[in-house]
Amino acid sequence: MRNFTIALDAMGGDFGPHISLPASSKSLLLHPNLYITIVGDNQIISPLLKQYQLLEHPRVKFMHAPETISMEDDPVSVLRHRSQSSMLVALQLVARGDADACVSAGNTGALMLLAKHTLKTLEGISRPALVSALPNNRGGHSYLMDLGANLQCGCDTLFNFALMGSVLCEKVEQLSAPSVSLLNVGRETNKGNDTIKHCANLLANTEYINYIGYIEANELFDGRADVVVTDGFSGNIALKSYEGMGRVFLAQLQKAMDATWYSRLLGKLLNPIIKNQLKHLHPDLYNGASLIGLRGIVVKSHGSANVEAFTYAIEQAIKEIQWQIPACISARLESVLAERDCLSHE
Repeated sequence: MRNFTIALDAMGGDFGPHISLPASSKSLLLHPNLYITIVGDNQIISPLLKQYQLLEHPRVKFMHAPETISMEDDPVSVLRHRSQSSMLVALQLVARGDADACVSAGNTGALMLLAKHTLKTLEGISRPALVSALPNNRGGHSYLMDLGANLQCGCDTLFNFALMGSVLCEKVEQLSAPSVSLLNVGRETNKGNDTIKHCANLLANTEYINYIGYIEANELFDGRADVVVTDGFSGNIALKSYEGMGRVFLAQLQKAMDATWYSRLLGKLLNPIIKNQLKHLHPDLYNGASLIGLRGIVVKSHGSANVEAFTYAIEQAIKEIQWQIPACISARLESVLAERDCLSHE
């Protein structure tokens, strides 16, 4: 793979450069062809660059950006009044071609709005989608979208999400014709609102998408669907429910192991096996939600991510650079539009 550059919003997230910089150091060790441009406040970052041995690193550049976007800031206000924020400067590097991707743990709404304003959407795409690969029971991943960037979606928007998710899954997971489902209140074709039904009809009649029908929330992670499409409101609730249930399960398991001397002894014997079986469920391993549909690559890390989790977000950006996801989506979209045009003239 050729040399490539990631623009890093070092100030984003709950812990800012205290997480993003050591994660960068780790990623540079893993990828000898990776270059990183660290964007942030010089006064805060300079001493940390030295601490994490990045100050004179041959594959690291630094760009000063004095403004920081907090998690509470209003995205529209940020767009109008934060022209020197680390997030915006990092996105501008991608827009100019000085970086191949941007990674940020900052305010999701601000990242969405700034990315759309700075990078623009691909032709035929009205809204970018926030998508993440989540572990399923078959040992693979199911891509869930949208995760909250678009709370209300029309039929065409959901259709575009399905197409983009299919391309992303196909390239990153190396799957031929990944299966695509719409999240609904039942599997039956008569279930759901008019938007869902209309979208289902479009998907079923498109040869470029392997649509397999509706899927219910309790089936999200059984591996039947490689890509699950829904609006951002439902998708965000589904994701948070999944994460919350995972924490409840682990807490109850630990409580059961601590209940008696016998269970504590048994727990010590089984703990390595349980950890090995459940490690793929840890949220850190699927940190890194992608904003797809843009003319550039943008990956959003959890705001509360630790070093390991932020490293996974960088890894996601590297995969998308490797497969040139925006160009692949654009090519597939062109084929779909040509297909629709042919059908409309029959």
